Amino acid sequence: MTEKIRQSFRKQATICTDMGAPVMGNVLAALAEGITAETAIGRAVLGWPGDPSASADALPLRLAGGLHALVLSGRAPVLAAAYAAGQDGAANTGALESALKDTLRDHGEELLPWLQSPPQTNEVRRSAALIAAGHWLAARFGLPFVLSELGASAGLNLIWDRYALTAAGMRLGPSDAALQLAPDWTGAAPEGPPPRIAARAGVDLNPLDPDHDRLRLLAYLWAGQADRIERTRHAAAEAARLGHRITQGDAAEWLAARLQTPHSGHLHLIFHTVVWQYFPPALQARCTALLEAAGCNATRDAPIAHLAMEADGAGPGASLALRLWPEGERLNLGRADFHGRWIDWQAPPPATDSSLAVPPEE
Repeated sequence: MTEKIRQSFRKQATICTDMGAPVMGNVLAALAEGITAETAIGRAVLGWPGDPSASADALPLRLAGGLHALVLSGRAPVLAAAYAAGQDGAANTGALESALKDTLRDHGEELLPWLQSPPQTNEVRRSAALIAAGHWLAARFGLPFVLSELGASAGLNLIWDRYALTAAGMRLGPSDAALQLAPDWTGAAPEGPPPRIAARAGVDLNPLDPDHDRLRLLAYLWAGQADRIERTRHAAAEAARLGHRITQGDAAEWLAARLQTPHSGHLHLIFHTVVWQYFPPALQARCTALLEAAGCNATRDAPIAHLAMEADGAGPGASLALRLWPEGERLNLGRADFHGRWIDWQAPPPATDSSLAVPPEE
């Protein structure tokens, strides 16, 4: 089992390096070979009882989040210096290994709680896909939206309508957008009118407050990626300003309550981004059954959409899968990088239905 755990660190190191995070790649590679049972945190990692892989418990990213928190908070200055020295990918391996060894020994009690929950990245660039899909759905249905997000973390992607997307020569989003997102874009230009959001809510097993939990939110980002940290700071400030709070609870129980009452004259959009893999199979099955049952009761006046930006084993990146009710239609909108760096947009033209349209708000 120990070798399987070390291999999960090696594999995650390769993933991070390939995704433009050399600091994380170096850190995880060093941990793969250097972590030992001499410390409490080392014993907890090497004795991990579950599946440590990225598609399951994501054990390497749990530990990496705790280490990054120590760096960001200034509590591990020697480790911070080793991280900074590896920004260009050419780290001093000896210095990094020494700093990690000392940090695991001196801060083990602080690191142990980070192993208890999966990473909550809340990567804001995933909203680029949500913006494109939101405009497509606005063109398709012509109705205001009710939003429900599963695994919402701090809710930074629940406010995707507050961000702007620049893609294929088009700009979508409000003029006073809190963020400008510009992923590498292939495929047709995104199209559709601005979505009108009537209500929004999200759930998470361990929701983060965008203000009070700011350090934890930033720590789950990959060390050495200053642009992601700065972008998340802006998004967290906007989320805190808007005051939306994520409900703590079981996703299926919350979803059952959200789906209980039809929203006449609205499109109910249920969505999630790179969270499904962290749901136990039983929870996945319950959520799927709830969506199917609600879809059977959906009407043209109260349609339901389910958008999933999730790994599907096909690659590259995540699938953008859309399900629409009452028709039960399944659509492939394309694929997206897990961190939103690129989008391959394959959505068909949004076939509009004028009978669903409502006049724009004054």
